[in-house]
Amino acid sequence: MTTVDQSANGSVRHILSLSGGKDSTALAIYMKDRIPELEYVFCDTEQELPETYDYLKKLQAFLGKEITVLKYDGKGFDELLMARRGFLPSPQVRWCTDYLKIKPFEKHVGDDPCHSYIGIRADEPHRKGYISTKPNIRPQYPFIDAGLKKDDIVRILEESGIGLPTYYNWRSRSGCYFCFFQQKIEWVGLLENHPDLFAQAAGYERTDSETGERYTWSQRESLAELSDTNRVAEIKIEHARRQSFQRRPSDRTLVEVFAADTSSDEGCLICHL
Repeated sequence: MTTVDQSANGSVRHILSLSGGKDSTALAIYMKDRIPELEYVFCDTEQELPETYDYLKKLQAFLGKEITVLKYDGKGFDELLMARRGFLPSPQVRWCTDYLKIKPFEKHVGDDPCHSYIGIRADEPHRKGYISTKPNIRPQYPFIDAGLKKDDIVRILEESGIGLPTYYNWRSRSGCYFCFFQQKIEWVGLLENHPDLFAQAAGYERTDSETGERYTWSQRESLAELSDTNRVAEIKIEHARRQSFQRRPSDRTLVEVFAADTSSDEGCLICHL
């Protein structure tokens, strides 16, 4: 692993940033006894799924160690959205990742020499996750170093008793419930599993009264349009059709489907590893 120069008092911090996803959770379990001084943090947007918060509580009990919650100057998504006059984040302008995930983490580390542990696996070397531009923060990839792949990560979770996050029944990633990287079928999953959160997500969308430009979470349609009964049926049919072309058997459970790696729009890895 890459070394970090020690601070004046000879200490180097070891920090693992959790997302509530399967990979960072498995890494926390894997590293628990390997680095006892490892710090665990979670950058809270205040807009995570209930399942994510429950999963993190379950992990904290297993670790027997507190998971430190970080926020940007104590602010959540709504306060930052107001400061941006309602300008929603998007794949092109990901201010949510910058202010709600990266900046809180870097502020927490400060100028201390730090190893940042990242849950990228040996079977996904193309992914790099969050790499800080601060020279005192050095990324570490224990799963790559140990040659651990997806099946190993699932085994780690199952053997610990924690298992996969329950949102994998209908969603492929952790992160905000209104994440703009969600697939259409995942918006349908939010509608059916958390109609209250779907309604809240729809409430963020707006149309500029002067230009007529629409600010929506999902490309080319509003959530009101997406939630139409006929549109929901269309999305489900299209999703089933795409799944039938996958190499794996079409009788996979939803958990198996959503826990699988996706090749398109993987989004911000710091949010859902």
